[in-house]
Order: sequence, then structure tokens, then C-alpha cells
Amino acid sequence: MATRVLVLLGTKKGAFTLESDAARRSWSLRGPFCETWPMNHVIADPASGTIYAGGGNEWFGAAVWKSADLGRTWTHSSDGLAYEAGEDAISSVWSLASRNGQLYAGVQPAGLFVSDDHGQTWAQVAGLREHPTRPKWQPGGAGLILHSIVPHPADPDQMWIGISAAGVFHTADGGRTWEPRNSGTRCDFLPEAERYPEFGQCVHCLVMAPDQPDRLYQQNHCGMYRSEDGGQHWESIEAGLPSSFGFPAVTHPRDPSTLYLLPLNGDIAGRYVPEGKAAVWRTRDGGARWEAMRNGLPQENAFFGVLRQAMAADRLDPAGVYAGTNTGTLFASADEGESWTSIAQHLPPILSVETLVIDA
Repeated sequence: MATRVLVLLGTKKGAFTLESDAARRSWSLRGPFCETWPMNHVIADPASGTIYAGGGNEWFGAAVWKSADLGRTWTHSSDGLAYEAGEDAISSVWSLASRNGQLYAGVQPAGLFVSDDHGQTWAQVAGLREHPTRPKWQPGGAGLILHSIVPHPADPDQMWIGISAAGVFHTADGGRTWEPRNSGTRCDFLPEAERYPEFGQCVHCLVMAPDQPDRLYQQNHCGMYRSEDGGQHWESIEAGLPSSFGFPAVTHPRDPSTLYLLPLNGDIAGRYVPEGKAAVWRTRDGGARWEAMRNGLPQENAFFGVLRQAMAADRLDPAGVYAGTNTGTLFASADEGESWTSIAQHLPPILSVETLVIDA
């Protein structure tokens, strides 16, 4: 059986795909797709192989693009991707998630939409937009964006989302009501007496451990955290990291205690890899200990960053890990982070990285 491995990239100038076999030694690049619109997130539905790309901006508008033939042809739709008259217009789609035939889109200004017809038409998940805390949400550096969508793998009524800078929210009733889940996460930018509010945290990335839906990991503007109860309580796991600041977090496809991060040097220190030396940091025990994986990554004059959706892992064994930089380079490891190589260079700034493995 031949295995095809695809890495899906969202960039500031369209979507790209890279393809290899199970050995992951050589890669072919295709793109740009989506008429070079800015693409914030490109994903694949593993059941059908359909690729979806969400993006846009104030000039193009917001839309979700779709390819049913692995990128050869594309269509797009924005039908229903709008707030009511008088509200701020949606400028772009920031995140996508597929589950059980439904497709979700997180947008800017922060809101959640769902499609029951594979991205042709969209409806707002009104319960989140009508949340009583909504008037007090504040934008982060990239704006008021819903960038993380984490559906429960078994319970269709449960979902977690991350909004910068409003925090983590959870629904247990299919989106009708939402509960802030930020207890234990800091807001270092607030006065000390207000450092642990109910909401208002600048969450950067939210991911779920495989086979343990109550275990969540969160990279925050102000620290790295783990929760063992679905986000009701968070504990810091940043001890041992070179910085409390970063954007992406990636879980191993099978091991709930293995996690990958790419810390940056701080929010006001340049937002590049510490000391200009690139490393992906890995924990094998849920954040109790961290190790820097540097083999093959540049160790001098590296002043790039990796954005919140620009790291991913594939499901092969050993797992592949991928990181795309804001300077247009894609690094890959075929041995779970032990060694790295550059598999694409000189691309537009990479905004998202996801994978699709096809057993044909």
C-alpha cells in the first residue's frame, strides 16, 4: 500500500501543498492556490480528503475555499459568513475545523460559524456572539480573532475555542451557551490584583491530547499551561522553557504526554527564536521536563518566528513534525523532532501548517 503525505500551508499569498511518500525524504511543492488570497488556515477532512482553506482580508472579504481533488481545482463561498447589518464586517476567516460532516470557521472579529453542506453555506453559532462578556472582549496584536477550534472527539455537543484576547470558552450544549475556562491563566499585562480574571486572557493556541479529551494544552501570551479537567483549571508548565511567550503548540498523534513548542524571546523583545538560535522544545511527560531539539535547525542569525497555526504533526510512526516560519521556510522532522531539515524556502510568510496522510 502506497502512502502519500501532504503538508498543507496557508500563507499571505495563497495556499500551497507539499507531497512526499512515507519516507518523507523528498518533497514536491505545488501552488500558490486560492488566487493568492491571504490564507490563514488550510486543513483537510481526513475522511474525504477534501481540503479547505480559510482566509481573506478587508480587500478581498472573507471566504472558505474548497478542493475535492487535492488542490488541482478550487471553489470558494462566503454565503452566510456575515454578521447582521450594523455590526462590524467580517474581514477574514482565521481557523477551520472539521468534525462528523460539519465544518466550523472562526472569524475576525471573533465569532464562530458552522456549515452542514461542506462549506457551501454558513450559519452563525449565535450563542457565542451573544455571550454576556462579549462587549468587554479586547483585540490582541492580530485583532479580535477566534483562532482555535477544538471539538470533542466523541461528544458532538462539546467544543472548546480560543479567542485573542478573550480567553478559552467551552460549550456542552452544541453552542447554545458558553462558559469561560481560564482559571489559573495569567494576564501579566494587567495590574497585579487583576492578574487572574474570569476572561480577557490572550490565549495563543489551544490543543487537545490524543485519546484524553479532558487534557488540554494552552500556549498563552503569558505562559504555557496544561489542564486535566477540560479547561476548568489550568496549571503552569513553563518551568524549563527559555521563555513564557510563544504561539504554536502541537500534540503527538498518539502520546498524550508528548507536546512540541517553539518559544520566542518575548512579546516586546522582537518575537524571534531566543538568541537567534532555533529550537523546537519537546516534553515527553506533559510538561514536567523540556528538551531543546536543535539538530538541523539554524543556530546563528535566526530571527524568525513561528505563528500560532504554523506547526503540525502527521500520524505516521515515527511521527513527522513540521514548522513554518514567518520568513517563508518550512522545517520538517521525520523522527519526532530528533533531527530537522528545510523542505521549502522562499515562500510567502507561512500562517498555518496542517497534514494529510493518504493510504492508497
